[in-house]
Amino acid sequence: MEVMKNVVVVGAGFGGLQAVKKLSADNNLKITLIDKTNHHLFQPLLYQIASAVLSPADIAIPSRSLTEKMKNVTVIMDEVTQIDKDNNTVCLDGRSIKYDYLILAMGARTGYFGHNDWKKYTSALKNLTDALQIRKRLLLSFEEAENDPSQAPKLLKYIIIGGGPTGVELAGSIAELAHNMVRKDFRNIDTGKAEIILIEGGSDLVPTFDRELSVYTKKQLEKRGVRVMLNTRVEKIEDKKVFIKTYGEQKLLEGNIIIWAAGVEPVPLTQKLGVELDKSKKVVVNQYCSLDQYPNVFVIGDMADFRTEEGKPLPGLSPVAMQQGRYVAKFIINKLRGKPTKPFHYTDKGNMATIGRRNAIAEYKSFKMTGLLGWLAWLFVHLYYQVGFKNKISILITWMWSYLTFGAGARVILSPIPTDTE
Repeated sequence: MEVMKNVVVVGAGFGGLQAVKKLSADNNLKITLIDKTNHHLFQPLLYQIASAVLSPADIAIPSRSLTEKMKNVTVIMDEVTQIDKDNNTVCLDGRSIKYDYLILAMGARTGYFGHNDWKKYTSALKNLTDALQIRKRLLLSFEEAENDPSQAPKLLKYIIIGGGPTGVELAGSIAELAHNMVRKDFRNIDTGKAEIILIEGGSDLVPTFDRELSVYTKKQLEKRGVRVMLNTRVEKIEDKKVFIKTYGEQKLLEGNIIIWAAGVEPVPLTQKLGVELDKSKKVVVNQYCSLDQYPNVFVIGDMADFRTEEGKPLPGLSPVAMQQGRYVAKFIINKLRGKPTKPFHYTDKGNMATIGRRNAIAEYKSFKMTGLLGWLAWLFVHLYYQVGFKNKISILITWMWSYLTFGAGARVILSPIPTDTE
């Protein structure tokens, strides 16, 4: 009788979920999926939670629901504290789990480039809690301005730091929310006068795209009332204040809400592994997405520094994590069956980002799309990769309703849950 092998997957994100799906097809494997949350999150649409278009349940689905029919998969909601590579053990809070193969796919967290003190003055956008906090603060700023119109210029001023896809999508969606979606709902203020500032340290927005698309993005955001500041370095952040240096001149910007969308960093566990890390603290892996000294340990997605044959690192995108997840699962299955597996090769499927209503940019190699065509392509791709049929339908209906009515449906302001002493 063949002995079942234990595969532990840490992280229910894009990479981890793809690995579990493929591994579950082999009945000789016992898979344990560990995550500190109970759900898989479709992160590319987090900004639509923050801007009150979608509700959390639209882009998050319980991990147990996704693995319900996978009888050889066990889901554990817990946080990994240590990895004992020599004894093939994953340490949790108060217990441990043995493995034959380990896949680490824990993603990344918000990074502040060494200025962790900026965290308390800014809002990040990396998980549902972040998105709901931004949504609450945005909606409260409208309500507070309505109650005291004299403070509206200060209350309706938002600063977004980081001109990558996240920053661009946030800036466009906040501008749409303030300038269109809620403008008719208030009597004492004009939310159309809200000021949105997008700060980028480089010379172009969305720098990973072709420069033609970067220039197009800037123009389209400015048409939507977003003030774009390029070549602008953030030097200091305080409460509702951002100190910048732009074209050699130092300035102070004041904003009611400051959103940090400038960078991410690997989760702290990478520094506890006792293996080689790159400058950004990512785990250096070989061409099989594994560790040289521990070939049964795989690291994928945002945790990993995987270099192509040309020596270039792969970008921190969901398609990278998904392809690596499927590859590692295939590698393990082939290993158990005595079959060889070629080194991992990433297939670039292009890049896309939405700017606002009926407008997005997309590129695949030399092919580029903008405007309505890019937006339709963006809609299709994001619906296609969304997990769960119910979520697909819910998002589609919400988008259709929002498109036809200019409405923002998820505008409930949630209060903190009271404690027993309150």
